[in-house]
Amino acid sequence: MSTHDPAPSNPTFRLRGPSAVLRMALLIVFAAVIAVIAFVGETLGHSHSSAGAATITVTGSGTVTGTPNTVSFQIGVSTTARSAAAALRQNNVKTSAMEHSLLTNGVTKKNLQTSDLSIYDNTNSSGAVISFTVSDQLTVTMHDLAKAGAAIDAASNTAGNGVQFSGVSFSISNQSKYLARARTKAMQNARLEASQIARGGGTSLGSIVKVTDHENTGSTGIILPFTQFASAAAKSVPIESGSQSLNVQVTVVYALAS
Repeated sequence: MSTHDPAPSNPTFRLRGPSAVLRMALLIVFAAVIAVIAFVGETLGHSHSSAGAATITVTGSGTVTGTPNTVSFQIGVSTTARSAAAALRQNNVKTSAMEHSLLTNGVTKKNLQTSDLSIYDNTNSSGAVISFTVSDQLTVTMHDLAKAGAAIDAASNTAGNGVQFSGVSFSISNQSKYLARARTKAMQNARLEASQIARGGGTSLGSIVKVTDHENTGSTGIILPFTQFASAAAKSVPIESGSQSLNVQVTVVYALAS
């Protein structure tokens, strides 16, 4: 019987096994790294391509004109008396009469609003208080321009010499259809301008990337100053509503064909 230990039955497997596993693990790690690099490279490439897309930015303008159908104005009355209480009492009577006159001449209650009420003292050259003045102002809106002159005339005559009148403005109550027409003109103007620039650069327009809308309104109107219509012979205050322009500007970003 031999005293030596028996030789291993598969010496090759025991010597090479760990080395093969290590090589396989390294190959897997290497393949994963290559895949990550390829993915990052592809992503960066797409980002660069998107950022480099050519665009052109232009501003188009469209204007339409309409006739105002609404007038707003401020009318009030002031009273001076020796005491503040007396001035307020007398002015309240005049203001109530003026409001009643406006309501019976085409102004509705919801379009009649107190916009200012003030009480202040008056002093002489020595600084002593000699009287008090009360002023009450109304903001009036009328949607029937044909009645506005008569309403102003009647209210002014009711208030008397203490009447105060200012702040006439005209507007179009429903501007939707005018703005739609102006916006269409603005977009057409923007495309024409962008097309001309693109042709000059040897390319053509693509799709719209972005649109920014800006609306502007302006009005013109004439009303004679109070000193010109205060005559008792005048039956109605002359009012001319003029016209109102509505303007839309659009800033459009177009993609350029590659």
